[in-house]
Amino acid sequence: MIATLLGKKIGMTQVYDAQNVLVPVTVVEAGPCPVVQVKTIESDGYNAVQLGFGAQKAKNASKAETNHAKKAGLGSTPRVLNEVRLTEAFTGKAGDVITVAAFTEGQVIDVLGVSKGKGFQGVVKRFRVGGGPAAHGSMFHRRIGSIGMRQTPGRTWKNQRMPGHMGSLFRTVQNLRVVKIIADKNLILVNGSIPGANGDDVIIRAGKKAKKA
Repeated sequence: MIATLLGKKIGMTQVYDAQNVLVPVTVVEAGPCPVVQVKTIESDGYNAVQLGFGAQKAKNASKAETNHAKKAGLGSTPRVLNEVRLTEAFTGKAGDVITVAAFTEGQVIDVLGVSKGKGFQGVVKRFRVGGGPAAHGSMFHRRIGSIGMRQTPGRTWKNQRMPGHMGSLFRTVQNLRVVKIIADKNLILVNGSIPGANGDDVIIRAGKKAKKA
């Protein structure tokens, strides 16, 4: 079974675990994800499956997207498509559905998503630069300070921390624990926070760096 699901971040809450300890969790609507396409070494040079999530209105889907979904035997066009690489050939076929049953409570997972956008920010917020003196009249409270040299080399080095756009970056949070699975509602409760705002799309997969017992 494929240990990867596409989902949507719902929000955060808190629940009691089996030891009656209050745990902060993020609620994720994970799947069901139909297999839209199966790729093999013979046909594509590598093993992978293309998963879909959600559904979009027929008027919003392109002709190519609609026919691609029909070829897999789907009744509607998925809103999100994402390819998952596999080490071995997929034993199923297009049209199979992956659900939260692919995960178990207590399992360690990774969650991938796009972080919240913060807009244009200065170096104090963006890179936690200390700034200048906070005394009256210094006029140097939240500035970056020196960014280069004088005659040699006479320029600003590459990768110098500067004000700019902050956030909206693809990030992976590793080794999160599955606290609870609500199968009838396709919900996974994950211990801790994950990237993105409520309603953003995320990818859930089995933890790649989880410690083996």
